Amino acid sequence: MRYHTYSFAKRQSSHLLVSWVFIIFFTFFLVACSKTTENKKPKAESEKVTSDPLTVTVSSAMAGNFNIQPLTNVEMSLSQDIAGRIDTNERLLTRIGAAVTGRVTDLLVEVGDTVKAGQTLARISSPELTTAQLSFLRASSNTTLAERALERAKQLLQADVIGSAELQRRESELSIAKAEMRAAADQLRLMGLPNENIEKLRDQGSLHPHANVVATRSGVVTERKVSQGQVTQPGEPMFTVADLSSVWVIGALPEQAARSVQTGQKIEISVPALGEKTITGKVVYVSDTISPETRSVTVRTQVDNPKRDLKPQMLAILRIASAPINTLAVPVSAVVRESDKDHVYVQIAPLRFRMTAVDLGPASNGFRPVNKGLSLGASVVTEGAFHLNNERKRAELE
Repeated sequence: MRYHTYSFAKRQSSHLLVSWVFIIFFTFFLVACSKTTENKKPKAESEKVTSDPLTVTVSSAMAGNFNIQPLTNVEMSLSQDIAGRIDTNERLLTRIGAAVTGRVTDLLVEVGDTVKAGQTLARISSPELTTAQLSFLRASSNTTLAERALERAKQLLQADVIGSAELQRRESELSIAKAEMRAAADQLRLMGLPNENIEKLRDQGSLHPHANVVATRSGVVTERKVSQGQVTQPGEPMFTVADLSSVWVIGALPEQAARSVQTGQKIEISVPALGEKTITGKVVYVSDTISPETRSVTVRTQVDNPKRDLKPQMLAILRIASAPINTLAVPVSAVVRESDKDHVYVQIAPLRFRMTAVDLGPASNGFRPVNKGLSLGASVVTEGAFHLNNERKRAELE
């Protein structure tokens, strides 16, 4: 009897131990499940936060505020702005120098002075001028002697003292003497001696002490390369005179765009120094070579400058418009500037839009050509893109 009581107590103790073990195991299981649920909850919330920040969904009530149109091709004239400068018209530019070797005794003009054709710019004292004047005097004297000899020959021929052959010889001598005198006079003119001084030299025999450096074109003195007392040589430029009634506008066109510009195309020129004033012209020259330093092609136009408003070396902006082409384009109102890049909003689902980065060309007639980022037929927000962008930012903050 005692044995049975002991066995019963032992079995009860074993059942109790198993129950406690089961309770402890079940408790640990509940705790583990609770932790797993807690770990999953932040992950779901994290997934909700990390949704696409470039996408925005609007309500049905706001849909009427936006205009959506499919992207199509538009015929437009593409234009590009290039940097340029005002320069003198090389065809109206004259570099003037001395025709004789000598020393500069007088400088009569300075840079910026307006001169007329034939005006004396400087005077030069030259031994060559003196020698040339003496040669002219000898040629003039020989001409006078030859004329008198011809007159005597005519009288002797009438008196039947000489034959006709002698008269012809005297006529030939006179022709040679006159040719030598004309050549000597031309030499003096090349040396800068005026016609009145040449006539005075022939009539009175008085030598002129200076050779004049004379302007050959009316214009403005833009450069002076000589000082008083300096010795000059023939061929050395002393002055530069430019007629600024017409000037060149020169620009540097990138080589990638060189084939889109041709002679005769319309061009608009704006000069920052002149404010909002715009000058219209045509391309008159496109270089056939590329500058290896700047990788650009020289483009030039010529414009009138009657009021002298355009000064050489002024900065200018040249806007060149190409021939009309059919290209994919978006309205200017559809473009949103964000992070220094161009974007448009593309509809990806009803009431759902995504901000898309695009590469666009310069605006022309209210449109901008699409270089990259969009395809034909894409649904783009053409009106209200700015407000849609604000709505996206607000949703992102929330």
